[in-house]
Amino acid sequence: MVLQVATNDFSEITFGRKSVRVYDKNVKISHEDMLELIKEATLAPSSVNMQPWRFVVAESDEAKEKLLPLVRFNGRQNESSSAMVMIFGDMKCYEYGEEIYNRAVDEGKMPAEVRDHQLAGIMPMYQNLTAEQMNDVIKVDASLAAMQFMLVARHHGYDTNPIGGFEADQLAEAFGMDKERYAPVMIISIGKGLEEGFPSVRLDAEQVTSFK
Repeated sequence: MVLQVATNDFSEITFGRKSVRVYDKNVKISHEDMLELIKEATLAPSSVNMQPWRFVVAESDEAKEKLLPLVRFNGRQNESSSAMVMIFGDMKCYEYGEEIYNRAVDEGKMPAEVRDHQLAGIMPMYQNLTAEQMNDVIKVDASLAAMQFMLVARHHGYDTNPIGGFEADQLAEAFGMDKERYAPVMIISIGKGLEEGFPSVRLDAEQVTSFK
């Protein structure tokens, strides 16, 4: 089964996106389709291709009940969405470094000597980052994947809402994850919207830009 495409219009996908907080409860997203959405989202860039993003999809009543007290004022999304996609950053993402670079060689995307040279520099650097430095890296990278997930979702006809208001200190453990290793970055509700979302304003480009 191929995941349905709703639109390929770049302007509609990008500039028409709005945060939607109320969804059709009858719409469910299959595991196959959700994995395809995540596959497309994780084509986003990451520092030295370490891909630190990790996804936990809360879709069952049990999982959503567990999540509800942790999402503060975002209960409507939790209650009506097809799923709440929790995005974490892996503080030990470098443990997948050799696998990633070996696959690049196996698929003809990188010469073996380039792999060896890159890993010789990358692995010690990542292993020696402080916790604060690593946290900064993985949150930037995971946020890129989160934004791409929202755009990919719209491409396939779904609506989303990025959620930053949640109990970050409790989220990982609540879902059986090591809170020292997995840093929560964002939760994204996804489903078929029952509302269009509110229009919003942005500061002018001149206000947020300086030229030197």
